Amino acid sequence: MTTNPRANAALVEALGSALREGEHGLQTGPALLVRVLREGSWRSFVTQRGEPVEHRSFEQFVTTPPLKGLGASMRLIEKLVESLDEESSRAEACDLLDQAVQRRAGRPRKTQDDIQNIAPSGTSREAGLRRLRKDRPDLHTEVLAGHLTTHAAMVQAGFRRRTLTIPIDSPEHVAQALRRALSPEDIATLRNLLTDNL
Repeated sequence: MTTNPRANAALVEALGSALREGEHGLQTGPALLVRVLREGSWRSFVTQRGEPVEHRSFEQFVTTPPLKGLGASMRLIEKLVESLDEESSRAEACDLLDQAVQRRAGRPRKTQDDIQNIAPSGTSREAGLRRLRKDRPDLHTEVLAGHLTTHAAMVQAGFRRRTLTIPIDSPEHVAQALRRALSPEDIATLRNLLTDNL
């Protein structure tokens, strides 16, 4: 993480300019956003007027008008993340954004008991990455490297059930989908379950 406020300022100014450039800024903005998040540049920087700036939250940094912030919305920041082409880049940006939004300077650190008693809610990518980051850092690394999707890693970790979408327009299509997804033993068990009580 960069702790030089002047170096941070250069990144913050570049990101702010990209956001104000509209369509053209969407080409350079995502990469700049990732750098600002990765290096923590948003926390402490110096404006072009020489004013020192410190932000307690990422949302405050985003919504504060220039030169002390981006003068943007969190939705625009989310759009920048979504616009990244590569799955691994998008996963990293999503993870960095989630960490920045979760952590606020001055918040008391959670104890290990607090962390164990909190289960991230929802099935969103953010919630999945957060759970993997806390409980399965090995799989979290695989997702960020682009080797696994967030969903596949959550299933592998046992945090989500493996599911299957089956077309039910005909028994043949149901059977084909189940044959592809289940082992012969599971199909035999399913056959018994389906014929019980008939």
